Amino acid sequence: MTDQPAKGQLRKNVRLVDLIMLGAGTAIGAAIFTVLGPAAKVGGNGILIATAIAALPMALFALVYGWLASAVPATAASYEWQRRFTHPAFAFAIVWMRVLANAVVMIVYGQTLTNYLGKVIDLPAKPVMLGFFTVLFVLNYLGVAIAARLQTVLMIGLLVVLAVFVGAAGPHLRPQLFAEALAGGWLPIAAALPLMIQLFLGIETATEVGEEVEDGKRVIPLGVAGALILTIVVYLSVAFAALSLVGPQTLAASKAPLLDAAQAAVGGWATPVIVTAATLALTKSMNATFLVFSRFLFAMGRAGSLPAALGRIHPRFGTPHIATITAFAAACAGLLLPSSLLFLLLAVSVPTMLKYAGTCLAAYSAAANHPEVYDAARLKFSRGLVKALSAAGIVVALVIAALGLSTDVRPYGLIAGWLVIGLAYYAWTRRARAAAAA
Repeated sequence: MTDQPAKGQLRKNVRLVDLIMLGAGTAIGAAIFTVLGPAAKVGGNGILIATAIAALPMALFALVYGWLASAVPATAASYEWQRRFTHPAFAFAIVWMRVLANAVVMIVYGQTLTNYLGKVIDLPAKPVMLGFFTVLFVLNYLGVAIAARLQTVLMIGLLVVLAVFVGAAGPHLRPQLFAEALAGGWLPIAAALPLMIQLFLGIETATEVGEEVEDGKRVIPLGVAGALILTIVVYLSVAFAALSLVGPQTLAASKAPLLDAAQAAVGGWATPVIVTAATLALTKSMNATFLVFSRFLFAMGRAGSLPAALGRIHPRFGTPHIATITAFAAACAGLLLPSSLLFLLLAVSVPTMLKYAGTCLAAYSAAANHPEVYDAARLKFSRGLVKALSAAGIVVALVIAALGLSTDVRPYGLIAGWLVIGLAYYAWTRRARAAAAA
């Protein structure tokens, strides 16, 4: 039975629908409530076209992730693939930076959530964030099935609320906006792209629980594809509705663009509708991030890159319970970080892009140097195609990672300092093991 794991193994009870909701649910979080305003300011109606184009880098990464998952499904796949097909030290460095990013993104989601809840009731931000972290910790500790089902329920709730918003905008929808977006030229579309790319980060989360999916080689690529398609549909629908209701100038001037757009459609009901949507979106994004965060720590403990205790599995719940406790502690520690959202967002996006680059490098190596992996893949891409997609993914990821240098260099310093600490720890543990073996 899939709900009774063998000793030392994770439970295989994550379904296709859970994977789709896990990937889409990670992507559809804070960005949908924060990016539309700044993007409309530089892109105008062109953000409709920019949204579709911004999905292309993620589609590229999704193809690479999907191919690797169809060959070697793994929990904490980004780490395991890089460890196996590049070099353990390289994999450690990339995922060590992701440990910081995961703690930071929990704070980003928590801050945005409390900001929206504050429109209804005055609440102390950090105690509320701590309360959400605690609930998610308990649910993830008790089992991946509980966390995955919660993700699915929250995502369905969000889709219903957003459908109400788009439906209310129905009489006001202006199909001519697409023509107007193109008539405005490509310059505003290009200007909005760096912001709109943020909308799609996290879709690959569906690959990170590979050992907890039955028939992962077939199911995981479908989950990644489904998550990408669902995310594109949601973002295009919401952007189209918001632009039709209030236009790009109002969105650009607004501190809460979706709220202002909803007020044009449903009046006084706008605040509860959008606050409900924000609560659902951000809670499920925190849940997905927490789930994957614990899996990274688990995989690194299992591989010996971090203390072995992190690789333990609870004998009753079949969860990486020590890694889950550690992820909770790290998220709580993140409450001490500066509150600047720009600072925090850059600290998240840079390690994410480096993770994408590392996974693309692993895919290139697997196709070029590991014929047994290439032959095992359920997605029968040619070697040349895998290598071309991987090389393109590396270039795209590095370019996007560098875009923030002109905005704020502090996150790069924070990440570099964190990386030095991690590499020092890695070198020390390797020397200690070598000395013990001798």
